[in-house]
Amino acid sequence: MRSTQPDQSGRQSRPAARQSRRALIVLLTMVAAMLPWTGAAQAHGTIINPSSRAYQCWKDWGHQHMNPAMQQQDPMCWQAFQANPDTMWNWMSSLRDGLGGNFQARTPDGQLCSNGLSRNNSLNQPGQWKQTNISRSFTVHLYDQASHGADYFRVYVSKNGFNPATQSLGWGNLDFITQTGRYAPSQNISFTVSTSGYTGHHVVFVIWQASHMDQAYMWCSDVNFV
Repeated sequence: MRSTQPDQSGRQSRPAARQSRRALIVLLTMVAAMLPWTGAAQAHGTIINPSSRAYQCWKDWGHQHMNPAMQQQDPMCWQAFQANPDTMWNWMSSLRDGLGGNFQARTPDGQLCSNGLSRNNSLNQPGQWKQTNISRSFTVHLYDQASHGADYFRVYVSKNGFNPATQSLGWGNLDFITQTGRYAPSQNISFTVSTSGYTGHHVVFVIWQASHMDQAYMWCSDVNFV
């Protein structure tokens, strides 16, 4: 049997060196998995007000995502980080190409908050997501690092009687509020939405049809109408 001890010159034998390299690779992989991944995220955007679910989790917990206090203080972000931390690191990249405006036909009920992306399925889970207080007239703010511009935005609000804490969102749970016009490329796009008749916890569901190509983004933002 070959020795795995260093030879008399102080150098390791080849099997020992290979084992050391494998151990180093495993260690670096583990460390990399714990660090924020920003590669894909740098090219896109999200609704930062009212905060989309992934953005809220990243904003509140990104710098302390290993903190066990999250499990009690923000259980929905906790389950999301446990399911796939990349969902939060890549809060800008909830996109699909080539939908051709067929959002409802190609996005099943219960998958709206993840934009039909299995890697973001944690965002579909009902529960006590952190809420942004808004009035019946509120501002939607998109941050788009790559300045894609918009063909339009569509804004919906969950119907009265729908409970985001216990129900997954489907198309039949939404009231259509408005569709905007086009917006020129910009890192920051804001527009006002006017509603009436809503109180308490609702979901604001936004679709962004980007202008640079047929690329659609969908998000859920948990709000408290006051």
